[in-house]
Amino acid sequence: MRSLRQAPDSSHRIVIVGGGAGGLELATGLGDRLGRKGLAQVTLIEKARTHFWKPHLHEIAAGSVDVHTRSVDYLAQSHWHCFRYRMGEMTGLDRVRREVQVAPYFDEEEGEQVTGARVFGYDTLVMAVGSQSNDFGTPGVQEHAMLLETPAQADRFHRRLVNACVRAHAQPQPLRSEQLQVVVIGAGATGVELVAELHKATRTLVSYGLDRIDPERDIRLNLIEAGPRILPALPERIASAALNLLQSMEVRVRTGARVTAITAGGVQLEGGETIPAELVVWAAGVKGPDFLKGLDGLETNRSNQLIVKPTLQSTLDDNVFALGDCAAAPWLGHPQGVTVPPRAQAAHQQASHLVRQLEHRLRGMPVTPWRYRDFGSLVSLGEYSTVGNLMGALLGKNFWIEGIFARWMYLSLYKLHELSLHGFWKTGLGTLARALARSTEPRVKLH
Repeated sequence: MRSLRQAPDSSHRIVIVGGGAGGLELATGLGDRLGRKGLAQVTLIEKARTHFWKPHLHEIAAGSVDVHTRSVDYLAQSHWHCFRYRMGEMTGLDRVRREVQVAPYFDEEEGEQVTGARVFGYDTLVMAVGSQSNDFGTPGVQEHAMLLETPAQADRFHRRLVNACVRAHAQPQPLRSEQLQVVVIGAGATGVELVAELHKATRTLVSYGLDRIDPERDIRLNLIEAGPRILPALPERIASAALNLLQSMEVRVRTGARVTAITAGGVQLEGGETIPAELVVWAAGVKGPDFLKGLDGLETNRSNQLIVKPTLQSTLDDNVFALGDCAAAPWLGHPQGVTVPPRAQAAHQQASHLVRQLEHRLRGMPVTPWRYRDFGSLVSLGEYSTVGNLMGALLGKNFWIEGIFARWMYLSLYKLHELSLHGFWKTGLGTLARALARSTEPRVKLH
């Protein structure tokens, strides 16, 4: 056994699969802490070229944010923070040989092969592959609905939204029943934040010369939820406040409405009713990526999440860790079987925890359990309001907040992510630069 004072082995290979919020924060932290000093070899495997904070995808979809101003280039980030970025999608795992199998990478536009199939050896593996939409087998989702899992999908939705408005403005005949009708299925945080952002964005969009469209009469936003209320995972007070705000915007909210199919012309509900729609967004549920199920025998739950111990190590292999949405981590202090909810704040905390613990592990020290600190829940309704509750750690009570203070707290979550990636000065200067640029640009992306 290694001495507790022994320095980490510089040949130790740490492989992180997935460059989402948690994965990139972990790679950056380990690169700064271990890679820069030559104490370990840190590798991030990710199929995308750039990173974008997933909780802000609804703002790309609405056109409130330009993806190019907020994205992080993996190759540049790896150079600045002393880890290796390897492009590709994980397809398999050999735990005996400690190898990760990665598929060939092809250029999305040209179709040419960029890299061949590769194998990466590891001593410590961290799975941080996030989550994907769960359509529950609903007919027509793949063909007629749009998902918001990646910046490319969100940007594609925005282009279709702009085209729909320009088409409606230009055509001489009256609008068809489905034209300018948007249906968002799933009233979790993503769905609620999206319809609120779309309400503001569509009105700003038509103000740029599309004067034949009356946003109050012609544009209809529909939010559909199968459960009895919106925001089912959050406290009821937050849900009630959000519902009141959505109704004041004249968003049509339907609860207790189960979608049975999606067609080219609209959304079919249980009971036979059809809601006409030109644009449909599916945001009704998430699960772990399908390839995790049965990944070389690792234990998963019904949502394809890797089941991990309090140390974030998989139940069957202490050399394999998992964090973020793809991990079913026990919520210490709660009844057995209760897991930490898939939230950005959880992934941030897990990444910070593992930066310290993996260095301890390299020194032969035991890995300590991770305990989730719930700082509350916040839902942004665009420029209209932000509502939520904060956990008072000192008094053991929840504090209800809304308005500008809640908005600042919501924005601070993203700033914590930026600080983890870039540090204080770069985050501050980047924030100032975006604020100045925003004063000279349209309030909504027009293409």
